[in-house]
Amino acid sequence: MKARIPHTYVLLFGLMVIAAVSTWIIPAGSYDRVVREGRELIDPRSFHPVAAKPAGIPELLLAFPRALAEVADIVFYILIIGGAFGVLNRTGAVRAGINSLVRRLGGKRSVLVISLTLVFAIGGGSIGIAEETLVFLPALLMLARSLGYDSLLAGGIALVGANAGFASAFMNPFTVGVAQGIVGLPLFSGLALRLGLWALMTAITIAWLARYAARVQADPSTSLMYELDQQREPLADSASEGRFARRHTAVLVAALLALVLLAVGALSWNWGIRELSALFFGLAVVAGPVGGVSADETARSFVRGAADLAYAGLVVGLARSTLVILRDAQVMDTITRAMALTIRHLPSSLSVVGIYIIQNLLHFIVPSGSGQAAVSMPVLAPLGDLLGITRQTNVLAYQLGNGLTNVFIPTQGYFMAALGILGIPWSKWVRWLAPLLFIWLAIGCAAVLVAHFIRWGPF
Repeated sequence: MKARIPHTYVLLFGLMVIAAVSTWIIPAGSYDRVVREGRELIDPRSFHPVAAKPAGIPELLLAFPRALAEVADIVFYILIIGGAFGVLNRTGAVRAGINSLVRRLGGKRSVLVISLTLVFAIGGGSIGIAEETLVFLPALLMLARSLGYDSLLAGGIALVGANAGFASAFMNPFTVGVAQGIVGLPLFSGLALRLGLWALMTAITIAWLARYAARVQADPSTSLMYELDQQREPLADSASEGRFARRHTAVLVAALLALVLLAVGALSWNWGIRELSALFFGLAVVAGPVGGVSADETARSFVRGAADLAYAGLVVGLARSTLVILRDAQVMDTITRAMALTIRHLPSSLSVVGIYIIQNLLHFIVPSGSGQAAVSMPVLAPLGDLLGITRQTNVLAYQLGNGLTNVFIPTQGYFMAALGILGIPWSKWVRWLAPLLFIWLAIGCAAVLVAHFIRWGPF
């Protein structure tokens, strides 16, 4: 009898239960927090036991609504993206644009896969795009299916491409910038080595995705998502939809302007999730009338699109709930300290690998990039000093440990939301991505060891 993989919600609730049980076993403890230059950090010498607050049934049940409140901005961002795409889809512009692109590509479809993956990898390596990839997933899913690929490749182009760049980022302000600031390194120092690592990671990722795309195009039944993709709503025949109308051009121009504003806002105006949500709500308001859709039908399309992504929005809260349980029980600092103590007496070459492993494990319960830096770097940087590990190497271990598993662990909210948008079960995604993840992890370990042996600095 074939083993049945549980529903994503069941899986995440199971993690919540495990976290709650662990709070009765792990001693509660805490580091003192200090504020430096507006950033809350821990004092690595201040760990002390605190009163135990193990999670009971009330805390377990409250974790989900409390987590939803904490990530409300992301949840509503997802719903608004769904609503905006619902309106765009109703105008017919997305479908018409994709059909036109497919006709123009002819036999050069692999070029598109390579080019788009590279664009997302650049975005991940430079400005640290992660949640922003959610915007592109509905259109990429439609595009991939039109080109004869599957939903896994649609997610791979955006999620895997961006994450390859994010993990090996040469100037990601949310990981490299924050961690270097915490340990006192010059901002974005060590650029040359990180650029080389980014190029290697990106090239391997593109080659892996291109090879997979060719295999699925040759035989669609080899896809792990073949049966589920067959159950999706059939794509309209491109020949029956005719060519671009003027209104389609106007809608796509509006969508392109929105994406340009997204890039400018994120880079120059410090836009966050709320501003991006407002941007795509504005796109929905404009796209309907421009695309020849009545006001009432625009509203109905927006509601239908948002409803389609309710599953993805709620899963963000569930993914966050495990963190809420561990944090409120005050056992997260105990876990961090225990990890650090396990490596303090190892030789430096083994210790640097230990720090890399700790950062990967810690990311499971602290999926936030800046949050993980704030928790781990004040503890592991001084430990690295004692063990002869440069702070630049320590930052690299954090950067890779924080990024490599972003599109793998079920506690990463935006990733689980992305799978919800794409309709891909977590178990199938994990089976598909595991070979590439192992390659990433091996490259990351090698990079940390090289950095350690060359005494990568400035210090």
